[in-house]
Parts: sequence; structure tokens; C-alpha cells
Amino acid sequence: MIDNKEQEETQAHAAEEVTQEEVQGSESGEEQEEKVAEPELSEEEKKDSKIADLEDRYLRLFSEYENFRKRTSKEKADLITGSKADTFKVLLPVLDDFDRALKSIGEASDVNSLKEGVDLIYDKMVKSLGAQGLKEMDIQEKEFNAEEHEAITNIPAPSEDLKGKILDVVEKGYILNEKIIRFPKVVVGA
Repeated sequence: MIDNKEQEETQAHAAEEVTQEEVQGSESGEEQEEKVAEPELSEEEKKDSKIADLEDRYLRLFSEYENFRKRTSKEKADLITGSKADTFKVLLPVLDDFDRALKSIGEASDVNSLKEGVDLIYDKMVKSLGAQGLKEMDIQEKEFNAEEHEAITNIPAPSEDLKGKILDVVEKGYILNEKIIRFPKVVVGA
């Protein structure tokens, strides 16, 4: 056992000497590397080196920009898809109501109850879309504005005070979050 301890101590001592030699060798190697890098480069070599460095920077920057552009494009597409899904989720309950109404039409004998059911579905749809920020434009008998209204035709005004005002709405206009998404088609008094 003593021999084993002596062998282990001898091996440990030898390992320390090797480690010290490696440290000294690596320090002298660093000095040698620095000495190798020290020789002066010619002006042309410096320019070529700088050009190569700038080209490398340019390629890296261009790659980063392309990755950013692709990432933002994907995020934008995901955002649009998500907003479409949210809109459809709001409309699905209304679609379910229409399905139930269509099934009950064949069995119904009272027209007033059918009318009442359709009115309820319409109200539900208006409320659902209103919760998403959609509003109907209220423009009846208001002053015609070419930036907000689309005139279909002009007709003689029944009274002098209705000239230049909207007499009839052919197609309703809608505002989504304070932005007009569909301009109303109107008849204007002349």
C-alpha cells in the first residue's frame, strides 16, 4: 500500500510539472502569436483587410435585415389571421341562430313568429358586431359630404330645406373604430 501511495504522489507531482510546463508553454505561445501579428502590413493590405471587414459587416447587417423583414411579415400575417378568427367567432352564434331558424321555418305556421325570430337574430348580430367596434352611420336627412358619402343620384327635393341633404340611403355605411370601412350610397336632394 505504501508503494501505491508513493506511486500516486509521484504521478501527482509529475502531473503538476506537466501543467506548469503547459502554462509556461502557452504563455510563450501567446507571446509568439503576438510577435507573428506584429509585422507591419502594407497600405494595400490594410485597405484590403478593411474592405473585407466592411463587406463582412454589410453581409451580416443585410442578413439581419432580411431576417427582421421575414419575421415582421410573418407576425403581420399571424395578426391578420388572428383578427379574422376573432370576427368569425363573434359571427358563429348568429350563424347557429340562422340554422335553427331555417329548421323551424318548415314547421312554423305563424308568419309573425318567424318575423320576430328574424328580428331577434338581426339584433343579436348588430350587438355582436357593435361589441367589436362596428357602427352603422346615421346620415338620414343630413348634409351631403362627398368625402363621407357616395351619391348614387340626385332627385328634386320635396322642400327647399332638403336641398343638398340626403333623402334616401340605398346602402348603409359602416364605421369600424372611428374609420369608415364602407361608404353609404345615398340619394341627394337637388
